[in-house]
Amino acid sequence: MKGVRPLPPAGSAFLDARGGDRSLRVTWHPEDGLVVLSLWRDNVCAGSFRVATEDVPHLIETLVAGLAQVNTPRSA
Repeated sequence: MKGVRPLPPAGSAFLDARGGDRSLRVTWHPEDGLVVLSLWRDNVCAGSFRVATEDVPHLIETLVAGLAQVNTPRSA
């Protein structure tokens, strides 16, 4: 069984809003042309999703558009 690898220097970790031991790690792998989103529970990777670097701008646009909706006051 492989040991847990440390988070690469080009990445971030986000704690789950529900609290507990869940987190999302975002790691860049430029040598492979990928960004990897991985779901963690404690120190165990429960799943991962690889995004091609050329698709990252669209992912960011989607997140920004959703954030704009959350921060826009709704009319009564």
